[in-house]
Amino acid sequence: MKISLISPAGVGSRKGNRVTAARWGRLLRALGHKVKIGLAYEGENCDLLIALHAKRSHGAVTGFRKEYPGRPLIVAMTGTDLYDIRVSAQAQESIELADRLIVLHQLGAEALPRHLRKKARPIHQSVVPPPGDFSPKKGVFEVCVIGHLRAVKDPFRAAKAAQHLPASSRVQIIHLGGALTEEMAVRAKAEAAANPRYRWLGEVPRWKALRILSRCRLHVLSSEMEGGANAVGEAIACSVPTLSSKIAGSLGLLGADYPGYFPPKDTKALARLLRRAEEDSRFYRELKRKSDRRRRLFAPEQEQKSLQRLLEELRKKSA
Repeated sequence: MKISLISPAGVGSRKGNRVTAARWGRLLRALGHKVKIGLAYEGENCDLLIALHAKRSHGAVTGFRKEYPGRPLIVAMTGTDLYDIRVSAQAQESIELADRLIVLHQLGAEALPRHLRKKARPIHQSVVPPPGDFSPKKGVFEVCVIGHLRAVKDPFRAAKAAQHLPASSRVQIIHLGGALTEEMAVRAKAEAAANPRYRWLGEVPRWKALRILSRCRLHVLSSEMEGGANAVGEAIACSVPTLSSKIAGSLGLLGADYPGYFPPKDTKALARLLRRAEEDSRFYRELKRKSDRRRRLFAPEQEQKSLQRLLEELRKKSA
């Protein structure tokens, strides 16, 4: 098939939408398809359009549907756009026009309007862990936070929680991710200057982020909402257990019985979990066991099979 893959993040971007577009492009090409990745749909003749992000790719969705009303159209709910549909007319129109909706975790369909849930297909974002053996640093309990500095990510919650730990704690928060506003950059620098347990490394190449993550003992996701955070899959693939805010996007990736949840924006609850993970080896092993149990879900071959099944389903539908 000739596939147009639309991403609102351009070439060179380290945002999740571009990472997903590049990965899906590789997986689909390996299946024998011709894939063009672009920022917008420009009227090209293609057999299928896959649009990442319901709101930001609205123009591509409506343009393709007008040009080729009978051809299959997939909209991937790639992040917090899963929650934009509550308020965005553009996002709402995109999901109505789509033949199928990709969600990034098992509970993603529940955020959709009831009459559209039958369109949803969960596809986990695969991760290839970096090669090599990454041993944790001695004398420190490194905890990784991965994500651009945005309000919805509640990016400084782990730093604030670390300040509630006893003086004997060895916890060090390593934060990877670019500041999307000058205000966020100022806050991160101020936090790093005032908080000896917090280091902000800014935006780093993904290969480097995965290597840093792999040597850490824990990963923290503190977001107020997520459509299925790629960072959680990265941590699972790298065999690093996660402490996460208890939100649908993490419940759908880690499972309802995972013991590492805390209420969103609850600094003291996160601090208690950090201390327990550092001091209680039995609790830490349980986090790791349940996280490692889900690694197969994030294998590239699993993601490729899921994409292949979806395209085959649409081919049969249009035959």
